[in-house]
Amino acid sequence: MFNKDILPNGIRVVTETIPHVQSVAVGVWVGSGSRDEDDSNRGISHFIEHMLFKGTANRTAQQIADEFDSIGGHLNAFTEKEYTCYFAKVLAEHTPIAIEVIGDMLLNSIFDCDEIEREKNVVLEEIKRHEDSPDDLVHDIFAQTILGGHPLGRSVLGDRETVGKLTRDDVVSYMSKRYIPENMVIAAAGNLNHKEFVGRIADIFGLLSGEKVETNQYAPTFCARSNLTQKTTEQVHFCIGTRGFAHGEKDKYTLAIIDAVLGGGMSSRLFQEIREKRGLAYSIGSYSISYRESGLFAAYGGTSMQSLDEVMGLVKSEFVSIREAGLTDKELERAKNQIRGALVLGQESMSSRMMRLGKTELYLGRIIPLEEIIGSIMSVSMADIIRVANEVFDDSTMSLAAIGPFN
Repeated sequence: MFNKDILPNGIRVVTETIPHVQSVAVGVWVGSGSRDEDDSNRGISHFIEHMLFKGTANRTAQQIADEFDSIGGHLNAFTEKEYTCYFAKVLAEHTPIAIEVIGDMLLNSIFDCDEIEREKNVVLEEIKRHEDSPDDLVHDIFAQTILGGHPLGRSVLGDRETVGKLTRDDVVSYMSKRYIPENMVIAAAGNLNHKEFVGRIADIFGLLSGEKVETNQYAPTFCARSNLTQKTTEQVHFCIGTRGFAHGEKDKYTLAIIDAVLGGGMSSRLFQEIREKRGLAYSIGSYSISYRESGLFAAYGGTSMQSLDEVMGLVKSEFVSIREAGLTDKELERAKNQIRGALVLGQESMSSRMMRLGKTELYLGRIIPLEEIIGSIMSVSMADIIRVANEVFDDSTMSLAAIGPFN
């Protein structure tokens, strides 16, 4: 059962009560990520995520960790391009502890200057590790390439120069503008009472205030671009793709089916054609990402320099095939069942339920029932597939990013 309340200060609280389980997953969602940064503070959203674990007026960093370990709970966080999420999973009886500790982190972190300098080194090492992993880095380069100068093209990690210059004043100023009630959703799923949960949230977060600031909410312009990055590697790692659909666009479900058929698993076209039949790659697949105003779709893989042209040709031929002929009836049915199965199985995880609650409320302002999502998936027709494929697989917006031993 879904429930939603809005606190007097504007924080949205959404829950799903599942009486037969023994756990609760709680997440505080802040609608702020790397797209909300500027050239002077790239990486600050991710850096703040790190700093909120480094001690409050009431707890040291060690005490924060000890408190969850002592109850067998799990506490973590992640930063994306449009939001940051702080989440915990605990036994139902320990839900008040999870709420209190996360609230303490968000509201009472002290941002000690020595801790800031130490954590900057940690994040700089994280950036270096990312740069040393071409199979990860190529996705950032692809986003930068296809999105051009749009804020969505910025790396969540930031860069060494801007992270190295961050100060305590930068952190406090950014949080005061972005970590505000109107920009926050608190979601929970599991064995909980909605009214009691809202009461505890109000006790902790009820006095939080702040004025809403404008975000970089404009759609990117897509056009064909390429970016070949020279790096001494054994393989060429590549992403080739185009525009996708926003969270509020129904065609994102059609694209999800195309994604599943093209590169969504071991039975997908790319996996079968490139890895199984020809042995040209170990890693090959595709993905679709939705944002507020638009989205991305890409095929990715890693192959030897000698095989690159053949692999790229095979990927492009699959794009053309779907654009011109659509899918087979068997592929369409299998993809629908694959997606439906993943959604239904995800219901067994309280964390997955909480993530869906928080994300849909943050993006769309409402909770989308699972039945509605499945209905949208199952209603996709072959005509929808061909129409969307012709819209997406357009050469005028097809972009390429690759990392490898290029001359």
